[in-house]
Amino acid sequence: MPGTTYRCFSCLRVVFFGTITTGYGSGLRSPRKNRTFQSPVCHPTPPFLLSAFAGRSASPTSVLQAMVPEMLGLLKVKVQRGFNLAVRDFWSSDPYVIVKMGKQKLKTRVVRRNTNPVWNEELTLSIEDPNLPVRLEVFDKDTFSLDDPMGRAEFDIRMLVEAVKMKLEGLPNGTIITTVTPCRKNCLAEVSRVYWSDGEVFQDLILRLRDVERGEVELKLRWVSTQSSRDL
Repeated sequence: MPGTTYRCFSCLRVVFFGTITTGYGSGLRSPRKNRTFQSPVCHPTPPFLLSAFAGRSASPTSVLQAMVPEMLGLLKVKVQRGFNLAVRDFWSSDPYVIVKMGKQKLKTRVVRRNTNPVWNEELTLSIEDPNLPVRLEVFDKDTFSLDDPMGRAEFDIRMLVEAVKMKLEGLPNGTIITTVTPCRKNCLAEVSRVYWSDGEVFQDLILRLRDVERGEVELKLRWVSTQSSRDL
């Protein structure tokens, strides 16, 4: 769909300049069918945004930065896949993932009848306080009853943010900046590496789910800088 997008911080919908779309795949809880709403969109555009971006195109990142001046950057959370997840529907499950940080809450699509699902969905969190943990929950989608929990995990992004503060330009692709070792205080199933690639900072995670008999989820984190993060 054409148009520039940003995330409304009043209702956390994805907003298009001119339209707003909700539905599966948007990363949010939404109605069963995709729906498109015409202008006016979501909440009224603040006057300072209208003046700030009048006469020029605005990227989604720049609009987010204007709406939340204290935002340090964007965290792209790619929910890649699950391993050996718990069975909740007879011989299988219909899993999806919810990612939460503070008041932000995002959701992947449902993968039907699969305990080793592949989502490959990238969800975007705006980062104001890097000390807040990012929480992850897996659920089994049910049609006629409440969705069944399939485990939870959490991780922090402080090591990733510390790497962003370093002057890494010029390093070879794949340079490992730091590693995080599994321990009782975290949910890591394997050593996690923060690394530099193609001018960006990444972190790979495999999280062991808690409060469930089994299951792991693989993530890839990517930091997107804003003006504030360039000044870190």
